[in-house]
Amino acid sequence: MPKMKTDSGAKKRIKITGTGRLRRRKAFRGHIMEKKTSVRARRLGRESDISPGIEKNVKKMLGL
Repeated sequence: MPKMKTDSGAKKRIKITGTGRLRRRKAFRGHIMEKKTSVRARRLGRESDISPGIEKNVKKMLGL
């Protein structure tokens, strides 16, 4: 049986914390920032957890 390959896109975008939680960057932060309020921009800058519904799929992509 061949080895499982890690999904390249997932490994670039998702970090695993020391306690095993999966963290991701939020969308809508890349450009067109002038029209977004500073409160919204700061909120989008923070990392967030992967939603529980797709956590199993993401772990499989990362080979965990």
